[in-house]
Amino acid sequence: MEKTDKMGSVPVGKLMLSMSVPMVISMMLQAVYNIVDSAFVSNMAENGEAALNALTLAFPLQMLMVAVGIGTGVGVNALTAKSLGAGDREKASRTAGNGIFLAGVIYVIFLLFGIFGTEGYISSQTDNPLICSMATDYLRICCIFSFGISFFSLFEKLLQAGGHSGFSTIAQILGALVNIVFDPLLIYGIGPFPEMGVKGAAVATVAGQIVSFITAIIFHFKVNTGIDNKLSFIKPSLTVIKDIYSIGFPAVVAQALMSAMTYGLNIVFGTVGENMVTAYGLYYKIQQVVLFIAFGIRDAITPVVSFNYGMGSRKRIDGGIKWGMLFTEIMMVVGLAVIELFAMPISQLFGLSGETEQLCIGAMRIVSISFIFAGANVSFQGIFQALDGGGESLIVSICRQLLFIFPPALFFAGLARKNSELCSLVWTSFPIAEILSAVVAIILFVRIYRKRVALIGDEPGAALKQRTAEQ
Repeated sequence: MEKTDKMGSVPVGKLMLSMSVPMVISMMLQAVYNIVDSAFVSNMAENGEAALNALTLAFPLQMLMVAVGIGTGVGVNALTAKSLGAGDREKASRTAGNGIFLAGVIYVIFLLFGIFGTEGYISSQTDNPLICSMATDYLRICCIFSFGISFFSLFEKLLQAGGHSGFSTIAQILGALVNIVFDPLLIYGIGPFPEMGVKGAAVATVAGQIVSFITAIIFHFKVNTGIDNKLSFIKPSLTVIKDIYSIGFPAVVAQALMSAMTYGLNIVFGTVGENMVTAYGLYYKIQQVVLFIAFGIRDAITPVVSFNYGMGSRKRIDGGIKWGMLFTEIMMVVGLAVIELFAMPISQLFGLSGETEQLCIGAMRIVSISFIFAGANVSFQGIFQALDGGGESLIVSICRQLLFIFPPALFFAGLARKNSELCSLVWTSFPIAEILSAVVAIILFVRIYRKRVALIGDEPGAALKQRTAEQ
């Protein structure tokens, strides 16, 4: 039996746990080394604060690169897993091949932007020549060598689609370690390495991404035996690409909305005070450690549910939904407890001023309440993607990161401008947005479940028969 058979035979709870753990570790490591990167840069002997600002200006475009890569990978993941579950090896292989083609196109786009667009992009955000120069140097390196992140995002998802998430985690960890090790060596110029400052941070970042890509592609060819790797499958097919992005495009938008939300809230909070922006920026990095756990479990939910949706097993679809949601909520409760208990010592690690530290502690105490609902929303998005519900996933993203967050943020920011003692009210915008979005997600889930899952029997191929009947 092929290794992918475990996706349709191993008890769902055990399968979900075995796939979730390595993904969660991988995502948490990514969040942690994002914080470490900032720490190294901010402690440069000269212009550390300017360097930190430079990285901040480059961050939205870096997130966009990740968004496009991951979103495309999500579409490839779900379509490949569903095809494997339905026993359609050729379609799974053709999907993987078209994913390789798309990763190449994505890289070329960001390569050209790195050569011609970085300076204009950075100068649109600052007129400080030092910061502009540092940010441009950093971002140009990240874009020109972005083939690492573009192709790793694809092969990571292909490994997950085949039920080999442990190998994708190894690739992620190796890249993260390379980044963390080379950051101080290249930024500060330790030993035989030159002192490169911000450029060193960029080189360390892309080096880690390239190592992850090389490791992932080696694992893909070795363990993804359910997928045929032929050059002919890389030939672009409009039908396959359309199918990929019918699932993946909402994921692209969802990831991109994270950058848009952060950018917009920085502007809103800036009307209250710079300390508010600083506190939010720091808290955002801290909360990523918890929310990335939900993202990791979501990345296990999608292939498990999608595979069994393709295979036509309602029982295993229900199991994937149940166990995925349960594991997510357990981890969100743990994350909430940790943040609530250690808000003060965590904030003290960053040497903030008294007022900013209090704002950061307040953010931890209040915003963390939203973890419970945010975790559910993220899980629902993974479920929707697995059930060909890319539109529903996109709706939840828009609700969470645009529709329900900005109105309360603008309202409470207006109150805070009039009375500084009301600043803490601004943080309640996050729980409000996640609670309202959860209500929308539940309504959408009930609808898509009744339409695409409730009528499925438990014999192989039932899902295909149902979808054919619907057509």
